[in-house]
This record gives sequence, structure tokens and C-alpha cells, in this order.
Amino acid sequence: MTTTDTHCPYCSLQCGMRLRPTGEGAEVLERPDFPVNLGALCGKGRTAGALLPPGARLTAPLVRDRRGGELREAGWDEALDRVAAGLAGAAERYGRDAVGVFGGGGLTNEKAYLLGKFARVVLRTPNIDYNGRFCMSSAAAAHRRAFGIDRGLPFPLEDIPRTGCVILVGANPAETMPPALRFFRELRENGGTLIVVDPRRTRTAEQADLHLQPLPGSDLALAMGLLHLIVADGHLDEEFIARRTTGFGEARAAAMAHWPERVELLTGVPVARLRAAAEMFAGAPEGMVLTARGPEQQSKGTDTVSAWINLCLATGKAGRPLSGYGCLTGQGNGQGGREHGQKADQLPGYRSIEDPVARTHVASVWGVDPAELPGPGRSAYELLDCMGQEGGVRALLLMGSNPVVSAPRAAHVTRRLEALDFLAVGDPVLSETARLADVVLPSTQWAEETGTLTSLEGRVLLRRKAVDAPPGVRSDLRVLHELADRLGVPKGFPHDPEEVFEELRQASAGGPADYAGISYARIGAEDGVFWPCPDEAHPGTPRLFLDRFATPDGRARFAAVTHRPAAEEPDADFPLFLTTGRVVSQYQSGAQTRRVPELNRAAPGPFVELHPVLARRLGVAEGELLTVSSRRGQALAPARVTDTIRPDTVFMPFHWGGAGRANSLTNPALDPTSGMPEFKICAVRVERAAGADR
Repeated sequence: MTTTDTHCPYCSLQCGMRLRPTGEGAEVLERPDFPVNLGALCGKGRTAGALLPPGARLTAPLVRDRRGGELREAGWDEALDRVAAGLAGAAERYGRDAVGVFGGGGLTNEKAYLLGKFARVVLRTPNIDYNGRFCMSSAAAAHRRAFGIDRGLPFPLEDIPRTGCVILVGANPAETMPPALRFFRELRENGGTLIVVDPRRTRTAEQADLHLQPLPGSDLALAMGLLHLIVADGHLDEEFIARRTTGFGEARAAAMAHWPERVELLTGVPVARLRAAAEMFAGAPEGMVLTARGPEQQSKGTDTVSAWINLCLATGKAGRPLSGYGCLTGQGNGQGGREHGQKADQLPGYRSIEDPVARTHVASVWGVDPAELPGPGRSAYELLDCMGQEGGVRALLLMGSNPVVSAPRAAHVTRRLEALDFLAVGDPVLSETARLADVVLPSTQWAEETGTLTSLEGRVLLRRKAVDAPPGVRSDLRVLHELADRLGVPKGFPHDPEEVFEELRQASAGGPADYAGISYARIGAEDGVFWPCPDEAHPGTPRLFLDRFATPDGRARFAAVTHRPAAEEPDADFPLFLTTGRVVSQYQSGAQTRRVPELNRAAPGPFVELHPVLARRLGVAEGELLTVSSRRGQALAPARVTDTIRPDTVFMPFHWGGAGRANSLTNPALDPTSGMPEFKICAVRVERAAGADR
């Protein structure tokens, strides 16, 4: 039978796979020729075909006839008419700013692009953002501040095993992207060293030569302490600093206030281990720092990432082969999803929506007056927080996201969604958020449609259609096409993905994320093309910054940052830190993976991870039901007792809704630069649940 080469629907590795159609859905096969995973797949990728049969997903639109009523099946015309009326009605009653759009980091580039265009051309609202704001926005802001451009990795993954030392900060690829772990194993096999920074001794940390286990929220102080040691011990690359950077004087002065003994008090990491890490990194001829959500999902995430970038710049480990700073992007299209217009402050090509030149270029491609394009809107949490309130968003179109589970202070966000005048959700499955909607639109999913995604490497890939969607299911592109027509814009919203991509190429041309030289044919022939790629004769750019940084003068910028506490730290009422994260067998809000029996058997539900010392103090046994409380709410989950976590910290995975929803607890305090909420740190109290048996 015919097989189709395509890519996994989950994380930003976008592992290559082959699909063979079956009677209902498709069988997942290995594809050993794709360089990122060489045929290897994690359990999520291997079981991805389980979501394709009609019984696993939505196959007809659903509408609600009245508030509080049940959702019922409806025809597409009725459903789309209701969505158009709901959006238009809110604009007429409250003004255009009262209509919002919320997207997702799993949407293809074509969907992200057309969703942003729909918001600004059809709805003419500034209020569009997406769940990627919750993922890597702090790293993106720090990357732009230092280097002038943001691409998750400025080098391909294949460079990692060839460098000398990697510092992996707040990342657990052994569970979040398992096929990537081979790059770190090969690094050590080649004689390189791996340093892991994480409050938990994760499966990734167990692979490390050195594991630093800091207090949650102290990553900035840790990075500053390492820079202090680099300066004090004479490990600076003075020639690189003078030739290729600016701002080092101020950054050095800030680092001098973070002497080792102070940093030990702030982080809990012994001075000896700080010195060992500094010597390992400085002593390697090449090196990299890679961050993930740990240091980024903080109210000071941008400054924290900047501090780690400073470490690279001070040692000359940036802008040269086998060295640099990179972000391990999480969602499947977390990179491309923020490049082409579904982020509140950006236009396609990673252009600023406030740049007059960018507005003129994009408006010319769209055939509108630049003055008609709205300005920047609210960031993701701010958009969700204002819903249903005077002066806020009153009608929302949401595609590819599940904020009832994934947003911080999730119970509050749920109440705000319920307060909307109108909510429409596009999703392949009936997620927790879709259950609140007035209209649910069943979307085609990864194997049922063709589209491009951009991996964490900046490699633009083509995910090909392999099977037909069930009758009654439509693509998001067709939904936007038909809604635009109903709302008075009959042209400019094609639903053929390649046609949309051709327009995206024009809109991105000349921008920081330039796709002008990338085509479907070329991606297929080359197995992906790295942006920027300004014309079809250009080879693409797998490695950035080798000649100059993308700043006006070509120099990288140091940032003079300094440690500050988390927005909320433990006290007498809430004496413990909570940090959140993922497990290997579930993904994001679990809307997809919790529908796969094999994955549910491996990871059936939430838990509270706590140290034996803390368990003894609380009188808690393994498996006992616990109540975890913060200033925002409560969650219930069984205890998992392990010595891999600090005694002052508990951990919960965030893949589940209901009573075990970790994000009922988390703090929406925002980073002032990136708008990132502080998912990774909040103060909690842990108790045996009322009525729990001893």
C-alpha cells in the first residue's frame, strides 16, 4: 500500500515518519532517512495514528441553542452563520476591539498566517495572540535583544554532539522530546561535557556530567554567579568581546554583585559546584547554552535568558561554529507560529506591527491601506483576563488551543471564558475549552491536511496529507475562507494551503524571518529549508551569526541584568515552592494524548512529586491523596515520593483538567517584556486531602 512521508503532530522536533492508510486512519511507520530522528519515535509519535479514526474525534459541528443548554450537532452553514453573527454582533455592540482571536503553536504556518490576516483585515481587531506566548516568548525577547533576531536554535541539532560543553537549563528532553536525547549522549561519547540545571533530578539530569539543583526561580542569580567566576578567574574572551559585542562594561558590573557565596545563598548551589560549572564551560573550546521553559516561564524570564546569553558572549561562545545560545522550543510549530502574525505585536516575517515600513509592505501584499491595520493588542494572558468585561473582549474565535487546562490561574480563565457573549472553538476534539463554546467547528488534523511547520532548528518542513478526513470535517483554512466571505471580505482568504504559503512568502520577503526563497517543491526536494532564505537561489541558513549578528551594527548586545525574587515566594501560609512540567507519555493540555489508551496506561493522571523528608514531615505516604493550595485555588492528586526533587519544592505535571489541574495553582504574574506568565514558580501549601485514609 502507498505510504506518505510526513512529520509527527507533536513537539518541535517534527520527527520524520511514514504513514500507511488503514481502513480507519493510518499506521505509523519509521522513516530512517530524516536527519533529526533517524527513524526513532517516542510513544506519542508512534501512537499518533490512534487519533485519526472517526470515533476518536469530532466529525460534525456543534452548536448551543441557549446559555446553559447542551451542545447539539448542526450543519456547517448553520454553524458558520452563527460564528459570523456572533463576531459581527459583538463588534457592532461594543466596537471592533471587543472581538478577539486566540491561536495555537500547533497550527501550521499557513493557518497562523491566515488567522493573523483574518483578525486584522476581516475583524480589524488588534486583539489576537496565541498559546505560544506561554511557551518561548521570554527566550524570543532575549534573543532579539541580544542578537537582533529570534530563531529557537541558530544552529542545527547535528552541531550539539560536536561541541565541547552544553549547559542545559530547565529542560528535560528525555521526557519532552525523547529522540533528541541522542544528541546529548553523542556529545558525551565524543568527549564533551553536559551540565544540567534543574531543581529536579530528571531523566535528563541523570545523563549529565554535572547537575546543578537550584531553588526554583533562582536561575538568573545562577547565571550571574557563573559570569562573575568567568570574569574573576580570567576566562573572558577579550578579543571577541571587543570585536563583536557591545555593553559588556555594564554587564560585568552587574555580575560583580553576584559573588559565589551570595549566589550559593540565593540558589542553594554550593560554591564548589558553581566553580566546577564555570571551569567546564570556560575550558571547552566550543560551547552552547540551551534553555527551555524552566528559566523562561518566569516573571523575569527575559532577563534570565539574557543572563545565560551573557555567559556565551563573555566566553566567545556565540557567532562561531559549534557555539551559541539556543532555545528548545516546545510546540510543534512554536517557532513558525510566532513568525507570521498570530502574535499581538507582529506581522508576517517576524515584522513589528508598529514599524511603518513593515505595515506598508504587508498591507501591499494584502491589498489594504496600512492605516487600516490595527496596532498591537493584548498579550495572551491579558487577552484571556479581560474577556467578558467592560472594555474587554466579548466574542472570541479560538483555534488550536485549550486554555481551560493550559492557562495560568486556570479557574479564573475558565470563568472569563464563560462570561463571553460568544465563543467559537475550532478543534479536532472536544477539549475542555470546546465544551464551553457556543459553536464548535471540527477541524482536520495533521495527517488529513498538507501544510508547513518550522522546527526548533528554523527548518521549514512540509507535513503532507496522508489520509482523507471523515465526512463533515473541514480545514481551518476553509473555515476562515467561509467566515471571511460571510463577514464581507470574499477575496484574499484561499483555502488551498500551497496558495496561502505562496502569499506568505511574499508577505515575509525582506523580513527577519524571510521565507521568500522557500517553496513546497523545494522543501520536498531538500527535506526542509532553513530560514532566512530570501530567494530561490539562496541555500538557506542553517547557521546564523557566523559573520555578523542581526543588529544594526552587526554586534551582539550584552544585557545589564540583576537577580530579583520571583513574583511570589513561600511564606508561613504557603511554605513550599511549586514547579510544573511534563511527563513523557502526555503532551501539552492532553487534549490529544489523553484520548490514546496506550498513553493513558503509561500516564493515567496527575500526581504531586515530593521529597521523602517533606513526606515524613507531612505524614504522607506514597499514593495518598493530597490537596495542594495556592492563593489562586486548589488541586487534588496522589503523592509520588521521590528523592529526585528538593525537599522545599513539589512538582505537578500540567496535562490534566478537573480536580488535578496544576494550572489552578499557577501565578499569572507577567514578564514585563515578553508577557510570559510565571508558570514555573508559585508558593503552595500541601496537606493530606480531607477524608483521605491513612
